Amino acid sequence: MGILGLAKFLADYAPSALRQHEIKNYFGRKIAIDASMCIYQFLIAVRMDGSQLTNEDGETTSHLIGMFYRTIRMIENGIKPLYVFDGKPPEMKSGELTKRKERREEAQKQLDIAKSEGDADMVNKFERRLVRVSSVHNEECQQLLTCMGVPFVKAPGEAEAQCAELVKAGKVYAVGTEDMDALTFGSNVMVRHLTSSEAKKLPVAEYQLATILAELDMNQEQFIDLCILMGCDYCESIRGIGPKKAIQLIKEHKCIENIIEKVKDKYPPPENWLYKEARELFKHPEVEAGSTFDLKWTDPDEDAVVEFLCAQKGFSEERVRNACKKLAKARKGSTQGRLDNFFKVTVEPSKRKADTKMGSAKKKAKTGGGGRFKGR
Repeated sequence: MGILGLAKFLADYAPSALRQHEIKNYFGRKIAIDASMCIYQFLIAVRMDGSQLTNEDGETTSHLIGMFYRTIRMIENGIKPLYVFDGKPPEMKSGELTKRKERREEAQKQLDIAKSEGDADMVNKFERRLVRVSSVHNEECQQLLTCMGVPFVKAPGEAEAQCAELVKAGKVYAVGTEDMDALTFGSNVMVRHLTSSEAKKLPVAEYQLATILAELDMNQEQFIDLCILMGCDYCESIRGIGPKKAIQLIKEHKCIENIIEKVKDKYPPPENWLYKEARELFKHPEVEAGSTFDLKWTDPDEDAVVEFLCAQKGFSEERVRNACKKLAKARKGSTQGRLDNFFKVTVEPSKRKADTKMGSAKKKAKTGGGGRFKGR
């Protein structure tokens, strides 16, 4: 879920924080991608006649097709993708996981009914709701990425938190995910639709955290409290407080403790509300320090890719070898860096102000204070 309704909220309250770009605008960028979210998308989207693709042995291959071809597309556009896989979910997420389990059980019941009635559309609908990313999916994608020369990281906890840590450490430019809580974890930049932009003809949506905080006129801790009030994966929210009321209360009272004190009679918080623990998890999640990573993109091993995808998984060798040649060519082209990675302009306000005054004085001396100074 991430943060409930955050994308729409930001569109209303911090519109300039969202920029839309073509995927080619990210040439030369390193981007940490939430692998589980990607694999889930592939399992949902890469289908034939409403069902996941499988090989002759009945093994699902939708996730491998998606990972292989869409990773190549990103690299062809000059992006250096780094995939981050989920570790153990925080204990606080158990409530959300229980709800998801209950929803899956209900979807299974509805699927059985749809099958008995021969309703193909409803069968397709409820089969998609039952999609889960398994450890086998993760392991197979990791093996494929190794063959392709694309690095990946196994996070100790939430993938979005580890992605955000890599951004904050300067190892990558942005987090690529559909879950908005990457911003709550403190990622400076987050992009959505990166792995599906070309397939769905969508622009890449980029969010800048600094602009969000400036437009909302709040600091990161207040933004975290706002997200908790809106609804997150780690604790319940206060019944009756939606996005509009949440920002109003944060603006007026600054933090959840003050809000509870002022509105507890009208908006009683949930019993044993774990908002403090949720806040701490967003501020200090379980991650590996970003500074410890030495990320390397290597040349693809075409024979290893063919052995895995064709010999083991039944893919077409001709298509895989053609794709590998595109990948190898794209890798050579993507070694060129972005110009803005080499030049960084910094301005010291006080010095700039002093230089401006000095320049004005010189200008007046040369023009007598009235004429126009001609420069280049």
